[in-house]
Amino acid sequence: MKRNRFSFIFFFLWLAGWLGPGAQTLFAQKYTVRIEPYPKLVKADPKLILKTGYLVVPENRSKPNGRKVKLPFFFVRRPDQDAHKNVSLYMTGGPGYSTTAGIDSISYNSGFLRYGGFIAFDQRGTKRAIPNLEADEVYDAIKQSYRENADKDSLVLLAVKRSRDKLIAQGIDLSAYNTAESVEDINDLRLALGLDSLNLVGISYSGGLMLSVAQLHPETVRLLLLNSPLPAFVTYEESALNNINEALDQVFANCAADSSAAYTNLKNRFQRYFTDLGSRRFLIRYQEKKGMDSLTVRYGKQELLDAIINRLNTAQVKSVPFVISEIIAGKGGPYVREVLDGYFAGNPSVSLGMRYSVYCSGQIAFADISVIAAQEKRFPWLAGYVFNNVDHPICDCWKVRPVPEAIHLPGRSAVPALISAGDVDPWCRPSYNRLIKRVLPNAQLLILHDRGHGAGYSAGGVNYSDSFMNAPMQPIKASGSGVVIE
Repeated sequence: MKRNRFSFIFFFLWLAGWLGPGAQTLFAQKYTVRIEPYPKLVKADPKLILKTGYLVVPENRSKPNGRKVKLPFFFVRRPDQDAHKNVSLYMTGGPGYSTTAGIDSISYNSGFLRYGGFIAFDQRGTKRAIPNLEADEVYDAIKQSYRENADKDSLVLLAVKRSRDKLIAQGIDLSAYNTAESVEDINDLRLALGLDSLNLVGISYSGGLMLSVAQLHPETVRLLLLNSPLPAFVTYEESALNNINEALDQVFANCAADSSAAYTNLKNRFQRYFTDLGSRRFLIRYQEKKGMDSLTVRYGKQELLDAIINRLNTAQVKSVPFVISEIIAGKGGPYVREVLDGYFAGNPSVSLGMRYSVYCSGQIAFADISVIAAQEKRFPWLAGYVFNNVDHPICDCWKVRPVPEAIHLPGRSAVPALISAGDVDPWCRPSYNRLIKRVLPNAQLLILHDRGHGAGYSAGGVNYSDSFMNAPMQPIKASGSGVVIE
């Protein structure tokens, strides 16, 4: 699908936080954008200049006079910093997390204030946004499935349907919560604040979102800082098991390089154990946090793999060989209980309805079920593993429109970028960074050893983002081991 582009005369009227009629957008519609106050959104050092508010825009830009959404943000800078230039905008990933909810206070020396002004901006549909597309019924269904040893998938689908009906009854257009609308949200906030351009900072899903902004609104972007990004033009589901297997292979390679014999032949033992495990189920006694009585819970391959894959992160990766060995030896109980603790806690930080809308419209809508299934033949030790809490059955129930095809296609941009990845990240592999570099010729890739998802930009006492932010077109040099720059 090609996007229609029209030229509009942009009347910029800045008065009491209002942006006058008719910004040009991907949707080729005129609409009004305004800013409303959001007092006490965040605490800041009194010496800083702080603006907090809601960006108010159409829920569906194709219906500019319809329902509005309110998206929280704060803009902070030091008195000596330019109010219009060299401003960094950060949005967290997920999709489904609130950016501002993760930031309690801002000190005078807070991270990105080293480079200029800083904006934290919430995705539409998240916890502090209006509306909030929460679907906590799903978490309740998961807990019910373990308490009653009932079929989890069927209970989850029933909960998804209840959540969808609840949100639609509120008049919410679930198809309007997607990457295309979020691209315009970011550009509209820039225009509303009168900013020349932005340094866009993203992680995971929002890393891909920021890349889409650079491709579709190049005038908006000065540079990109992308931490473990998921580009919008890949279809994650079709490579998910491959990603996990690659991350595990890195762990096994670490074991092979270790002079100790504790984990000899661990890769073959892992693959044989989980291939043979199949659909076998086991019983374990489990007590919920704050619960009075213990339960007998059934578990199997899913929970055991979760116990391993959940540890493929920077803090826990070194424990993975030991945990695999314990599971193979029949001593996996403590780790299964940890997994169950996570299921019973849920994740109230994530607005699941928003996650469904974004993921179903931008990923599942383009994913080939046969390609997904083919992975299980390549990696039988991972066959049957549910690697995401969004899938085709859920999206069939959620019923949202796909994003315009242009969002899912790679587009070139000359914007300079620093992109990081961890070599044990099971979700957004370094291979994604290399795909991004094909469309961002001025990108530099930072690959960090034994780092998981959200690898960051620092290693060995060196913060590589400092040199990049100060001179984004200059090559960065690796300092010390465990760092590769491509």
